[in-house]
Amino acid sequence: MNDTAFPRSSARTLADDGDRLHFCSTCAFSQACLDEGMDKAALMDLHVLVEHVGPLRAGEHVFREGDPFEAIAAVRAGTVKTYVIDRDGREHVLGFHLPGEVIGLNAIDGESYPCNAVALDTVMLCRFSFPKIAVLATRVPGLQRQLFRLLSRDIGRAALLAGDWAADQRLAAFLLGLSRRLAARGFSPNRFALTMARTDVANYLRLAPETVSRVLKRFQTEGWLRVDRRELELLDRDAIEALAAPVLRG
Repeated sequence: MNDTAFPRSSARTLADDGDRLHFCSTCAFSQACLDEGMDKAALMDLHVLVEHVGPLRAGEHVFREGDPFEAIAAVRAGTVKTYVIDRDGREHVLGFHLPGEVIGLNAIDGESYPCNAVALDTVMLCRFSFPKIAVLATRVPGLQRQLFRLLSRDIGRAALLAGDWAADQRLAAFLLGLSRRLAARGFSPNRFALTMARTDVANYLRLAPETVSRVLKRFQTEGWLRVDRRELELLDRDAIEALAAPVLRG
């Protein structure tokens, strides 16, 4: 597969877990459309073309910084990491996008993508032509509100890193955030895989990798969670929530 913006794939015709009338359970826009009384058939009548993209394998790019902005994409399966490379060649992780979440929103104000997006595992996407979804948003107020909500979530997550928080608070907030985001899409809130490497987590939280490992071990010793390689289980949500509360309120 070529490393181009939103690469096409012959696999884009793969069926999702919806059907002709019902949305995929991880659709980022389904609730907005349902709130407006529109089902899948109504969207097709409005000629909104949703292109299934994937599978993308780990390490394959969805888009690269500077690629022309043409579309946003909702993650159907897998995890996508967004990042930039600074002038000294250092990588800075901007975020991790899970099923039901949208990538490419930070390009809306420009003509090109301001960052890179790469698959961390096997990723499936729904690609939305932005000009077409922008036209639809003028007809469907709920869709426009959903776009604004998605934008504000991205801004809010970035703000979590802005405070002068301790390492254990940052990591607790990160884990709790993952848990809540997965739960919102019907996945288990207490048992999930860390699809990103610990070095990526550390980079995102602006911590040293050894600090992340040390804090995870401390959480295990306290009986708050269990880690088996990349599999993680939250055992004491109350303790983790108490530690994360100042960050999440900020």
